[in-house]
Amino acid sequence: MTSVPTPVCPLPVRVLAHSMACALALLALPAHAQQPAAELPAVTVRADGAGEGTAPLRPSAQAERERLERVPGGTNLALPQQESRLATLRDALDYQPGIVIQDFFGATDQPRLSIRGSGIQSNPLNRGVLLLQDGMPLNEADGSFIIGLIEPRNAALISARRGANTLTPGATTLGGEVDFQSLTGADERGSVRAEAGSFGRKALQGAVGLQGAQWDGRISVSGDRFDGYRHHSASQREALHANLGFQGAGGFENRTYLSWTDLDFDIPTVVPKDRVRTNPRGVMGDGNTPQDQLLNVYKRDPRREATQLRLANRSRWGSDALRQELGVYWQDTDDLFNNQTSYAITHSRTTGAQWQASGGAGGPLAWRAALGWSRSSMDRDLDATNPANGTQMQRFGAYDLTADNLQAQLGADWRLAPAWTLVGQWGWSRQSRDAASRLDGRALDQQWTFSTPKIGVNWTPAPTVRWWANLSRSQEAPTFWEIVAANVAPNAPAAASSELVRLKLQRATTFEVGGQGRWGEGTRALHWQLAVYRSQVADELMSTTDESGIKVGTYNYAGGTRHQGVEAGLSGSWPLGAAGGLEWRGSWTYSDFRFKEGIYAGNRIAGVPRHLINAEVLWRVATGSGTWRVGPSLRWMPTDTPTDHANTAGSEQDAYALLGFKLEWRSGPWTAYLLADNVTDRRYASSYAIRNQATAAQPGYLPGLGRNVAAGVTYKF
Repeated sequence: MTSVPTPVCPLPVRVLAHSMACALALLALPAHAQQPAAELPAVTVRADGAGEGTAPLRPSAQAERERLERVPGGTNLALPQQESRLATLRDALDYQPGIVIQDFFGATDQPRLSIRGSGIQSNPLNRGVLLLQDGMPLNEADGSFIIGLIEPRNAALISARRGANTLTPGATTLGGEVDFQSLTGADERGSVRAEAGSFGRKALQGAVGLQGAQWDGRISVSGDRFDGYRHHSASQREALHANLGFQGAGGFENRTYLSWTDLDFDIPTVVPKDRVRTNPRGVMGDGNTPQDQLLNVYKRDPRREATQLRLANRSRWGSDALRQELGVYWQDTDDLFNNQTSYAITHSRTTGAQWQASGGAGGPLAWRAALGWSRSSMDRDLDATNPANGTQMQRFGAYDLTADNLQAQLGADWRLAPAWTLVGQWGWSRQSRDAASRLDGRALDQQWTFSTPKIGVNWTPAPTVRWWANLSRSQEAPTFWEIVAANVAPNAPAAASSELVRLKLQRATTFEVGGQGRWGEGTRALHWQLAVYRSQVADELMSTTDESGIKVGTYNYAGGTRHQGVEAGLSGSWPLGAAGGLEWRGSWTYSDFRFKEGIYAGNRIAGVPRHLINAEVLWRVATGSGTWRVGPSLRWMPTDTPTDHANTAGSEQDAYALLGFKLEWRSGPWTAYLLADNVTDRRYASSYAIRNQATAAQPGYLPGLGRNVAAGVTYKF
């Protein structure tokens, strides 16, 4: 993909959008005819069950906040619709403590999303966190995901439950879960959002929502284009998201979801460290060295193309005495990934179901129970990449892959005293990963059965302060990206081979303490949150790359590892009288990850910055034309970060500080913004390939975006 065409709404999107809009109109018109809009019961439905184990199918921010306050551990609640720009996942989550996002190319590609170091060793990132859409898993049943398929503009809220502080039966990993709750027809009647920026960034989104007495529905269509800051880094994404909701008598709710996403991006890959400063827009192939000739990006054409269709349905019914929810989902994903030396071509079909029940809300003992099941059937073919023109050569691997999960969860909240609540949770999982070669008959079937218990306590000494502590166990099975390994030397594609790798579960025991609250009252209140954790990890899954920056395999580290850190956030405002006021927010994520014993004993684990600080200060002033907000932002990594487990001197990711600037205007249904990022044009590495041992001369660094500007406008009706 050498160029990106002008945004055009594809035929499937146009057909689906037209059909969905007609269906919504037919459903909504009779409801409006029967009952005036002023009598709609939407408010009472939104507030129903705010503090229960299961959430309403259209939760308000306040309902979700109350649910998270029952969790004795670190959580996040992000409201992406309050952000100016929503082009990337970073725009939605940048100021959230404990969530580390490392850009690959700064567009709709595959950034690293890490929570407490879980999954950061995968390359590209594809495991370690359970992604949810409207409370149901987005991951394939083997735990893998394609993060670029997420559309943050469609999310009403994003709820993250870090570590073992999870609420769904499928979340067993060290990283926890992140839930993207969709906007509905009851949230907005419609909107149009247009964005444009440096390096050919263009985005357009349109949505329409309808609401009747008992029905609501919404459909959103979006398109993104980015020519790319670096050579060979163009990307594009088209997406359709729709949902239909029904609210019946007796607290019954039902909602059906449809999403279709088409993602396509070029991969500029990694370069030696010196080129981050001397030629940040360049790629291998721009020079005349033997490395450039061997790893010529223009000839090898590394890229990824993924298309996913997803259908889901959820029903919720009952009362505070017994409330139940049943959800089912199906998704079909086609994924082509050329990593320079080989193609991985995967067709995946995933089906899942999830049942949850809760009772005793508002009483001294509240309980919850859940069952989850999922299965993925995958066909994965491995073809060697022709180094002369990037085409597919001989097939050296063809596998039938099946992942099955059966999971259960029981939990209870026992109010010991007015200010004290004891929270217990026990999870049970049986997971299998079966792989069989269609070429030579080799097979590897693996199955694990384990439990994930947790106990915690909430202490609320005052209405504005909550402290917590918890002790938990997490387990993570490998995905097929770790189990199926391709072995291809860049200079010998004809000798390519593949193998099936037997791996153990990654296991961890975590202790966490922290709190959250508010200092002060009114407009001068300061909101804070703090979590301190320590995880003892056994058999951590480590994926490494070769001297060319290409993944070569995954192994369980035998010496034990330790993940510990601090996750802190602050936000608030300060009135300035007639001059308006100041608004600020910031987060600090400290990660101290080390090898305990073994060959790298005492070394830092490569992959996550030790300190990551994000901050923003805005001056807000109201005028006759609307409300203006203006001010600077900072993204700061103050210390160097190892890129290899041997912690080789000189190969680190250098520290950096990126300054930004925001100008925003809001007036009624209109919002407009102007953003500038990296205004000093700092040359830095945004991410890198992880190795056991590295040198600065090896290709391994991804230059971050240079100075860039973006502008956009949103109209909501």
